[in-house]
Amino acid sequence: MDTAITRGIRVAVRTQYLPEQSDVHATRFVFAYTIRISNEGDEQIQLRSRHWHILHGSGKREEVTGPGVVGKQPKIAPGQAFEYTSGCVLTTPHGTMHGTYEMVLGDGSVFEAEIPAFSLAVPHTLN
Repeated sequence: MDTAITRGIRVAVRTQYLPEQSDVHATRFVFAYTIRISNEGDEQIQLRSRHWHILHGSGKREEVTGPGVVGKQPKIAPGQAFEYTSGCVLTTPHGTMHGTYEMVLGDGSVFEAEIPAFSLAVPHTLN
């Protein structure tokens, strides 16, 4: 599990290849990633937006930005966590993702929480 901590916010990522949604002949490789955001600080935070950097194995780069995650802008109290699963489609059997979440504190101040770089890769037995 890949993990990053920014100002008491722990972001941990797990990934999974989804062969049933992928099509090797059409160069469509589908991955799920599950992210757990834990508030280890002493103030409530709210996740306002996300900014992803996606790198395909071919060198193709994508950026994705938008409000919240999976249609939510969760508030996370100290000692609590929020977990969600989303997906990414690559044109190669491997790639990487990393990014940031824009977090807002109770006083309205904003900071970027790091999403650690993680690999998306088809298992060798399926390559």
